[in-house]
Parts: sequence; C-alpha cells; structure tokens
Amino acid sequence: MTATARAIEMTRIAATGALGKVAENLVALDVSIPFVLADTFLIVSGRNERQVSAIADGIEEVMLLEGHKLLRREGKTTGRWILLDFGDIICHVMHEEDRIFYDIERLWKDCPTISLEGIQAPVEA
Repeated sequence: MTATARAIEMTRIAATGALGKVAENLVALDVSIPFVLADTFLIVSGRNERQVSAIADGIEEVMLLEGHKLLRREGKTTGRWILLDFGDIICHVMHEEDRIFYDIERLWKDCPTISLEGIQAPVEA
C-alpha cells in the first residue's frame, strides 16, 4: 500500500462516523497510485435518501471532531450519491441502488483494499 498512514487513519475515522449512522457495505480502497488527487476512497451504502444524507452528516461530524476539515461536498440535495472530499480521502456515500448500478468498486478493482477490521460505531454519550 502506498496510501499515507494519515490517510488510512482518516479513512478509519470516517468509517466510524458512517457506522454510527448504520452505513452498510463499507469498502476502503488505496487509490493513491492511479488517482493523484487523494490517497483513499471510502465507499458506503444507505438504504434510502434520508439515511444516505444522515451517513454523510455522521462522517462530517466525526471528521470535524478529529480536526479534519471538509474541502468539498457534492450531491447532498439529492441524497443518492454524496461525495465528501477531505483532501487525503474521498468518501462516496451512495444509495444502495445507485451503488449497484454504478459499481464503482469494479472501476477501481486493481486498487488494494484497506482493512476496516475492528471499526465500530462511536458510543453515544
């Protein structure tokens, strides 16, 4: 893997935020070699537009708490495919139907996966 340790840690933090909003089918990819704009992609699914939006909010919230600033957000109004750009990582929060249709994992199939083993949703206080 060539993604930086910082990018991998950011990806794991974002995954906790996604899981806090009951995201499904989390996949993290090291895209640092073919994609020069970011080191990793985090791809997650939600069952409906409201959940997709909530997952994106959860990721933004946990990343901000950890000191990582959101640089760009796209797709929030439709709630079908929300892209969150944190510089080193890009999070794709997708409605499960759109994820199946676009199958972006297939486009990046040559990229190594990043283990998300042990990631858990944050505990509510």
